[in-house]
Amino acid sequence: MRLSYSLCLPFVLTLLAGPATAQDFDVKAFFAKAAEGGRAGVAQKTKIVDAKPATSGEVVVTIIRSEGIETKSKPAESGDMVVRNRCPETGNEQYLVKAASFAKRYGTPQSEADADGWRAYRPNGVPMRYVILSASEGPFSFMAPWGEAMVAKPGDAIVQDPTNPTDTYRVAAAAFACTYDITEKPKAGS
Repeated sequence: MRLSYSLCLPFVLTLLAGPATAQDFDVKAFFAKAAEGGRAGVAQKTKIVDAKPATSGEVVVTIIRSEGIETKSKPAESGDMVVRNRCPETGNEQYLVKAASFAKRYGTPQSEADADGWRAYRPNGVPMRYVILSASEGPFSFMAPWGEAMVAKPGDAIVQDPTNPTDTYRVAAAAFACTYDITEKPKAGS
């Protein structure tokens, strides 16, 4: 397997200088280099999710089964929603979605609220660019768009909104496989 110098650079710098902090690793630059190398594909989140209004001030801790804590949200504000994936492989992880993004990403409810307030929503299937991390990439930590550190590991997907490159984040390998449909495979292997 041949790795390009630009994709190995974060690993070499970590060996020389010690582990980078989330503020030090530029995931957008990493994504741009990987895409330039033909490693980016396009996928859409299509699997039905459950969502309910967040309580003002609520902090949502995203826990991935067999991995532990993925991220912790900032305190919820009025209109924010707690989203729960329907993905037993990941433990049906939950995460916070800001009010401004929720309607764009999930649209209108597909069901009435259950006893706990959860309603079904169909993702709008916004096409996202993605790169799957190879066995030699990661783990590394970076700052998610919502201001929390995320750790990306080999096999995970780094996804990016093609209309907003600052919206770049990690999706755990199992969650990506469970909730996204690939619409365009990368031109080059990872």
